[in-house]
Amino acid sequence: MAGTDTKAAETGDLAALEAGLDALERPAGPPRRGAGPARALLSAVLPPLLAVGLLLGAWQLICMAEVKPRYLLPGPLDVWRALVDQWYEGTILGVIWESVSRGALGFAVATLVATPLGLLVGRVTPVRMAVGPILSGLQSLPSVAWVPAAVVWFGLTDATIYAVVLLGAVPSIANGLISGMDHVPPIYLRAGRTMGATGLAGVRHVLLPAAIPGYLAGLKQGWAFSWRSLMAAELIASSPDLGMGLGQLLENARVNQDMSLVLASILLVLVVGVGIELLVFAPLQRRVLRGRGLMDGK
Repeated sequence: MAGTDTKAAETGDLAALEAGLDALERPAGPPRRGAGPARALLSAVLPPLLAVGLLLGAWQLICMAEVKPRYLLPGPLDVWRALVDQWYEGTILGVIWESVSRGALGFAVATLVATPLGLLVGRVTPVRMAVGPILSGLQSLPSVAWVPAAVVWFGLTDATIYAVVLLGAVPSIANGLISGMDHVPPIYLRAGRTMGATGLAGVRHVLLPAAIPGYLAGLKQGWAFSWRSLMAAELIASSPDLGMGLGQLLENARVNQDMSLVLASILLVLVVGVGIELLVFAPLQRRVLRGRGLMDGK
């Protein structure tokens, strides 16, 4: 009789536990009225807009306080007028496209170089011991330091710009892939070998898919380094033969002492660089994390 009561109590406890788990999986209550894509978009867009508004307001207050003369520190409206003037001159889109196309091509080549390099360094211990510290050192080296050497090696040509972009981006992408591989659980590799995924097949079907989150983080950082390296190269290696990118636009504005255009160029560099990261890399990273159950699917 006592055994029957104990068994019934255990069954009741198990049923209560299952009911509790089911309750956790269900939404806490009915969805709030007005929730949906529009509300999600508003919650995502409103905070950055408020932050930008506060920054513009503080900028305008500093200008009104005349901390610096107006020709040295123009206000937001002066910078906006400089952008509008460039738009009416028909040059602004061409300038942006020149830099974006250079950055995209340099980043693509850097990815093609860094991926096998990261795989080699991450999987071969002697190579890692020899090359790993060099990659870390190159990643910490400011890319602008490469510009004078690249100018001497390649002259004022596109090769100089792409060389600086590669030297700035490759270490970041390779180190991101290495970090991703370091965080792959060994059981995944053992399971892959058990199923016949060895050698290149194991790298393709097991190692790389498992290392994707770290690899994507390296790609995001690699794009940031590519963009910064590109701006440094365009600023220093300025020549009419190289065309007009955002870096050249900024340097020309500085030479002409047009501070409104200087600040407008800086804002364009910021907006384009961050915009590409947010529009391309951030959604890709969210999709990968969501697919792996590491992020809320909403």
